[in-house]
Amino acid sequence: MDCNTLKIPSTPEQIRHLEAYVKELASIHNISDELYPNILISLTEAVNNAIIHGNNNDGSKYVDICFDKKEQTFEFKVSDQGKGFNPSSVPDPTLPENIECCGGRGVFLIKQLSDRVNFLDQGSTVEICFDIR
Repeated sequence: MDCNTLKIPSTPEQIRHLEAYVKELASIHNISDELYPNILISLTEAVNNAIIHGNNNDGSKYVDICFDKKEQTFEFKVSDQGKGFNPSSVPDPTLPENIECCGGRGVFLIKQLSDRVNFLDQGSTVEICFDIR
């Protein structure tokens, strides 16, 4: 895959690099103002999950963010060095019993803001796709 990558250490303060990365991609690939916030929020959630849950805030581990522009799709892959997870085991945050729980909304937000989400490598990679409008 020919992609534009960003590799960051697994510490929460590194998330700040995402905005410049997405801003640069938006400029190069004409990402619309309508799509830009959905991409930024989705990537922020995915990277945050990778840092906290995948790599356990271990600064010696990395999160890789890869962007590839397909014919009709902007495709991002966020990969951590963790053991992965089962996405079907994530509780639905919209159910009444989960409404007041803190956390658990990242996967839900990503699914709502993107056009397709795939979990690869036993859950240690999330592929987030946005259709080009």
